[in-house]
Amino acid sequence: MHILDIYIISDSLGETGALVAKAAISQFTTQDYSIKRFPYIHTLDELKAILEKASIKQNTIVIYTLVKSILADYTKEYTDEMGILAIDIMNPIIDALQEKIGTPPVREAGIIRKLDDDYFSRVEAIEFAVKYDDGKDPEGLENAELVLIGVSRTSKTPLSMYLGNRNIKVANVPLVIEIPPPKALFEIPSTKIIGLTNNAENLNRIRGERLKALGLGRGSSYATFERILDELEYAEKIMKKIGCPIIDVSNKAIEETAELILTLASKNSIDFNIQ
Repeated sequence: MHILDIYIISDSLGETGALVAKAAISQFTTQDYSIKRFPYIHTLDELKAILEKASIKQNTIVIYTLVKSILADYTKEYTDEMGILAIDIMNPIIDALQEKIGTPPVREAGIIRKLDDDYFSRVEAIEFAVKYDDGKDPEGLENAELVLIGVSRTSKTPLSMYLGNRNIKVANVPLVIEIPPPKALFEIPSTKIIGLTNNAENLNRIRGERLKALGLGRGSSYATFERILDELEYAEKIMKKIGCPIIDVSNKAIEETAELILTLASKNSIDFNIQ
């Protein structure tokens, strides 16, 4: 028989209460205890049933993380009346923060888990952008929420990462004269495709700097005006064939282009879970 029963009562998972209880009990040598977690308690009837069980026990501690005032207040009243040792972990801290911040709390159960879900969703979107960057795997086009296409050095990768950080799954495909675009590009809805372009002067400068950084000479056709003009003409034909909107990224910051992309997507009735 356990000499100590620790009841963890929460209107969310009860992880906080359980972690605090385990951290505290670890300071004692006794192993004769049990921790019983009661998560997702949202009604007084559920709460009353648990507290009645606790009152029957000989040696019980109630630890509660109830953010809803009606539940927290009832727990305090009941445990005081029945002589049950009870510890409210959340509300003293919430009350202190309210006094300092000057605004009332939302009193929403499980909100920290919601924030965690948002974080992991954002990480997933960024990983998606990495996996389907630069046309690595055309199969990702079907699952992408947005697809960016354009010639080299039109900010496809940084835009994919930026939008991924906004919780949007983006794939990008380079348009190269010698390589036919993937068939999937013509099979997905054109409304989720955005074409990116740049003026020839900018591309000439950017590509020249890129070659210099790689230790290559500017003589490569990659940075010549003739090659760049041919690529831009080729890319424009594909974009017109697809029927997608085209954004000129010349002299635009990544953030500015991203907002234009989101505006176009909104006009096409694409609803993102933007964070």
